[in-house]
Parts: sequence; C-alpha cells; structure tokens
Amino acid sequence: MSTYDKYESPLTSRYSSPEMAALFSPATRYYTWRKLWLNLAIAEKELGLVGITDEAIKEMEAHLNLTPKDFEVVAIEEKKRRHDVMAHVHAFGLVAPKSAGIIHLGATSCYVTDNGDLIVLKQGLNLLLDKLARVIDRFSKFANEYKDLPTLGFTHFQPAQLTTVGKRATLWIQELLWDLRNLTRARDDIGFRGVKGTTGTQASFLALFEGDHEKVEALDKRVTELADFKEAYPVTGQTYSRKIDVDILNALSSFGATAHKIATDIRLLANLKEIEEPFEKDQIGSSAMAYKRNPMRCERICSLARHLMILAQDALMTNSVQCANRRISLPEAFLTADIVLSILQNVSEGFVVYPKVIERHIAQELPFMATENVIMALVKKGGDRQQYHEEIRVLSHQAASKVKEGGENDLIERIKKTEYFKPIWNELESLLDSKTFIGRAPQQVDKFLKDYVEPALKPYSENLQVTSQAALNV
Repeated sequence: MSTYDKYESPLTSRYSSPEMAALFSPATRYYTWRKLWLNLAIAEKELGLVGITDEAIKEMEAHLNLTPKDFEVVAIEEKKRRHDVMAHVHAFGLVAPKSAGIIHLGATSCYVTDNGDLIVLKQGLNLLLDKLARVIDRFSKFANEYKDLPTLGFTHFQPAQLTTVGKRATLWIQELLWDLRNLTRARDDIGFRGVKGTTGTQASFLALFEGDHEKVEALDKRVTELADFKEAYPVTGQTYSRKIDVDILNALSSFGATAHKIATDIRLLANLKEIEEPFEKDQIGSSAMAYKRNPMRCERICSLARHLMILAQDALMTNSVQCANRRISLPEAFLTADIVLSILQNVSEGFVVYPKVIERHIAQELPFMATENVIMALVKKGGDRQQYHEEIRVLSHQAASKVKEGGENDLIERIKKTEYFKPIWNELESLLDSKTFIGRAPQQVDKFLKDYVEPALKPYSENLQVTSQAALNV
C-alpha cells in the first residue's frame, strides 16, 4: 500500500518541521528505549551486579539505532506476544545476543515508556522554546521599527484613542513572553521516573541487590544522571504522575490562545488594509476572485491554535482516570505548537505595513478625538467650557451623520466656518497632529524591549538568526 492509499496526519505529512516530526517518530522513540536499557545495564554493572559484561555493553551501544529489519522483527513479535515492550526486548536481544539475558533486568515496561516520554517531552520543549524566542525577537524588531507610527486603537473593534503600530505589537509580545515563562517552567519541572519497579516500590531492584537500599538509591540516581536529568521524582506508582502532562499541555494550550489572538488581530487589520501578512508573487488568494489576498497564514494559525487549545482537556482527563490517549494528545500538541510557531515566525518576518491607509483611517476619526483638545484650547483663550462643549457637540453630530451617509469627516471644515471657534483657527493644525495623541507609546516600547524582552531572549541569543523555512507549506 502506498502512502497515497492510507490516511496520514497533515501535522506530519504537510506542516511540521523535520526536527519535531523526527522527535516523535518511532525511530526516536525506540532508540530512546534502547538507550535507557543500555543506561540501566551500565549503572547496574557499575554497582557490582554480576553477569553484565563489557562485551554486552559494547554490543548494546552498537545497536541503538533500529534498522528496517529490526522493525520487521518487532512487528512479528508484537503480533505474537501482544506486548510492545517485550517485542522490543526480544528484537534488541537478537542483534545484541551477548546482552540478551540482561536487557530490561529488574525493570518494568514504564521504565522505558515513561522515562522515554519524559526525555522526548523535555527535548520537545527545548525545540519549542528556541522557536518561541525567535518569534518574540521578530515581533520585537517590528515593534521597534514602528514604535512611532500612529494608528487607531480599538476597543470592541470600534475606533478609540490613538496608539502606535509598534505599541500594539508589544501587547502580543508580552503574552508571548508569558508563554516563554510557562514553557520554561514546564520544562524545568520535568523530572525523571527513574528505576522504581512495577508499582513504584523498587522491590525488584532491592531483590537484585540483595536488600541493599543504598545501592538501589544509587542505581536510581545513576540512571537519572545518564539520562541527563538533574533529579528523579521521589515517589511514583507504576507511571509518573500524569499531572506532569497537564502542566505541559496547559502551557502549550495557553500559547495556542496567544497565537489565536495575535493571528485574529492581524486578520482584522488585514481587512482594514493596514497590515498584511506575506503574500508571495505567484500566490493565489481565491480560485474565483483573482484580486483576493486572503490572510491564509493567520487563518491557519487560528485553526491549528483551536486544536492546540482543546488538547489540554485530554491531559486533564488522563490525569483523572488514566488512559492511553496521551499517545495521541502529547505528540499532536507538540507538533501543532511547532507548526504554529513556524507560521508565526514566517508572518513576523514578512509583515507589510501601509502607512497611507493608516493615515487615512486616522484622518476619518481624529477630528472627533481632537474635540477635547479644541475645547481646552478655547478655554485657555477665556470662556465657558460647558458652552464650548455644546457648540462642538452639535458640529460633531452633524459631521458624524455625513460620515454615516458615505461622506468624509468634515468636522474641521465646520469648525473653520463657525465664527465661534475663530480664536483657535490658527491652532487647528497643531491640535490635529496625530503624534500628540499617542501619549508615551514610543517610550513604553523602548522601555519594554530593553527591560523585559532583551533579558528574556539572552539565553537564546545564539539561535535567534535562524529564519523560517522558506519551503514550509505555510
């Protein structure tokens, strides 16, 4: 059967990075199992367990990577034994016969399955953190470039006070920084299951070492060190607590919400024609409407982010009742987050901003926003603030009616034609300078980037220059 005759997940066949797809592949999973069996044998030998020879260790080391033939053997054995771990124990023993009798010695299935998962989850978070740092870096460059460009702010997606294009981007970056914190915390909290036996009591290892508790503890510590973990969980049952999965998927799902929010903002701004995601020379927006420039990257981010957000529910249910769906939800969460980050980076590296469109939108709304400035300028000339308020209220409503009928905002022209406002006619241009309406937005961007973004990205400085994959189907 060819690959075209059976279902393939688009997460791996279409979207994900080679690195993340490889991390959750059978080849990596079962290489990790063999490495864990090797580490166990090394530690047991170091602690004086007889029967484990140097030749056995070398043979195991030489066959950590599975060959196609190994996978064929595993498939036959698993069909016969109905047990995936024992099928792999048998297959490993066939290629490393001198170690066949000591592979998996004292261990339970969760020694390889759970410890293997913890290793992969930690590596997966490292991959995601590198990518997330790059996304933050790209958005930060964008924020710095456009920190002074005034633009309409929105509340309830209705025009509000002005902000700047760069300041708006810092709102996205701040949430991404919190995601960086959450993923870092989740990664650093991952411990190792270690060697705990079938129900976590280490009874089998205590028997192996003839009741020597210190050697059992030393074995647990040594195997943990060999797997490059700082510590093992002090107590476990058969499995490590699935609360760990909850913490990881909650962090990933939270990032999904951030990504959805950012992509939705960009889609709304694209509708206003103020900002666009990258649009390639030969890209087609619609099969029917040739003029269209759909924000398909951000649409894809939203779709994938929705999937990512709901996967946390799987982890919660698994923690509460134990089930095997984590074999689906954990890889899918990492693959989906990986894809979303790749697309976000691609978008952030190719933003197109249209200042003239932004300026036109400001011109349509700024006269209304400037009314308070006009009133204050008139009061400074002497007079009744409440009376000025009433006069400009009437003109504002007249101008608003014209806008709603499809005309341009002519409030300033009405003010210039009304003798009542003559004292400030000469000041209208300065009163309508959009840069006087953005408050401390540029300074806030500078301070935020310097005090918060730069320190957060410092650990990732060596990997920030990697560009998004040009060939990625984003």
